[in-house]
Amino acid sequence: MPAASERPAGAPRGPAAPALPHTWRPMGVRFAVIGFGLMLLVVCAAAWFGFDDETRAKFNILQRLTLLAMGAGFAVIGWALGRARVTAEQASLVVVNGFRTRRLEWEQVLGVHLPSGAPWATLDLADGTTISAMAFQGSDGRAARDGVRQLRALIDRDGSDRR
Repeated sequence: MPAASERPAGAPRGPAAPALPHTWRPMGVRFAVIGFGLMLLVVCAAAWFGFDDETRAKFNILQRLTLLAMGAGFAVIGWALGRARVTAEQASLVVVNGFRTRRLEWEQVLGVHLPSGAPWATLDLADGTTISAMAFQGSDGRAARDGVRQLRALIDRDGSDRR
């Protein structure tokens, strides 16, 4: 089975490969994390300050710490989702998904694909495995497809012009 980045003979070439280094990031996830995070913060702050002194006094220290810990947990999850990116460098491809960063040599990456309806793109690796590339979110539509095409153009290039 051919790699997902191969194109049939005579097919038109895709978008030009971007200049290196180049970083792709998801748009929708970042907007959602920032937007919903700010809305949640405003609603919680308004609720807290909307309580009268007697109601606020009913919260003991453990309950207050629990609320703060939950808020911190939501912030950490949002930060992990928002830091997803793929950076193409001269010698390698850096994939950041959540808390994990992987540096792949170009020779390790065989292809990239974003099937219709998939939540994010996947990279096919030379060892037969795949890894997610959450920087290309299916919900980002055309921007994600264009980013996958640009990365595919870099993968398909002869290695001599990346060095």
